[in-house]
Amino acid sequence: MITNLKVISLLAFAFFISLAINGCNKDNTVTSTDLTDNQYVQSVVTGGYDNSCSYEDNLASQENIDMNDGYAVSDDENGPLNNPIDSLKKWGRIITGVNTNFNIQNSGDTLKTINVTKTITGIYRIVGWHNGGVLDSINKPYTTVLNRTVIFKRVARSPRPMFNWRVYQISNLDGQTTQPQIGSSQVMMTKIEVYRNGSQTPAYVFNGPDFNTQLYTTIMFGGNGIPSFSRGEQITVKVYTTSQLAPQDYVAYHWAKNTFGFHRVKFTLESQTGNGPYYRVYSKIFNIYSQHRPGLFNAYISANTRESLYDDDLNKFASDEVGIPFKILQ
Repeated sequence: MITNLKVISLLAFAFFISLAINGCNKDNTVTSTDLTDNQYVQSVVTGGYDNSCSYEDNLASQENIDMNDGYAVSDDENGPLNNPIDSLKKWGRIITGVNTNFNIQNSGDTLKTINVTKTITGIYRIVGWHNGGVLDSINKPYTTVLNRTVIFKRVARSPRPMFNWRVYQISNLDGQTTQPQIGSSQVMMTKIEVYRNGSQTPAYVFNGPDFNTQLYTTIMFGGNGIPSFSRGEQITVKVYTTSQLAPQDYVAYHWAKNTFGFHRVKFTLESQTGNGPYYRVYSKIFNIYSQHRPGLFNAYISANTRESLYDDDLNKFASDEVGIPFKILQ
């Protein structure tokens, strides 16, 4: 699952990036040896295999930190609009609660498929000007449900589960708001394309709307692993959406906290067809920072309806979200 902003600087999307990310150090790594096999694989999903950025096993455990803006942040691509918010200054997702559900399916005693469902609650803090220059803010409560599939494969038959299981395959993250509005009922991402270094042919295509059905086999088990990019590459990302509303949606790329804080960058509308529903293509060019820290990361893209961020009605908030794991090479 992408300029120089969301290129202001990191754009750590290995697909889309221009700065450096700090986010692999975790204090909740798995250390207990007194766990059942199922308890152990669940603990890897929530806490990681260890504190290294090099293991694909750790990707799912980074999500809570990655996605929590903590406060309203600006993305430096604002413009005058209509009331009740004339111009958006800052907005951000604040996570106040996370509930994780695991559905584990066994294939013999060699594979464990875990369908991970995270229910996130919190507020979106929105700061903007209205009525000719009055700065105001609003907090919109939300609930988002995220889905990801992680498959573990047995590598040993030790009495200790920590020696027996490693991540075999991992999917993209797929989610949407369920409260106050169902995200996909208003705006839905249907495809994401990633082009590298000016090529006219996409290097990666991620097909939706159920992006979590796309699995990556880890390098440990002979697969290609997650999408990989090199420092210095120029990446163009295109996001295809279907929207039920005439006002242009707010499509943005998010990356985790780094040296420069939390960051986000807005995509530019490239084309539109249809007259309700509206079929839109958004794009952005990212330059991967030449000193970008190597390792494994998650890239996040959201599509929010315009009224989610520019209307003070608390019942109007709809967001569709995709998370794509990626690797930055040396």
